[in-house]
Amino acid sequence: MVRQSKKKSLGNYFAIGSMGASIVLKNLPYVLFLSFLTVIYIANAHYAEKQVRRIQTLQKEVKELKRQYNSLKSEIMFESRLSGIGEEVGTLGLRKSAGHVKRIELED
Repeated sequence: MVRQSKKKSLGNYFAIGSMGASIVLKNLPYVLFLSFLTVIYIANAHYAEKQVRRIQTLQKEVKELKRQYNSLKSEIMFESRLSGIGEEVGTLGLRKSAGHVKRIELED
């Protein structure tokens, strides 16, 4: 059995190419619309990824600021105790009185 190979001539390839080109040119508005939608889809995906990265960065920053807030809050609460204030004003020469507090009232 001898197989006969069908060789396509170069003209057949050009004919198919021109037929494909004519189909594309015939549907050019639709092809351009699909290309536009593809570009919009890709741009939207990049924008979404950028926003996700920005949100993650801001979440990390918020966590760090919460830690700083809690640290400062506990430090202020520790130093605002009566004994802490007494130590602070002791360096200024003030001391806690042993008696009752005297109240001064002014008349207008």
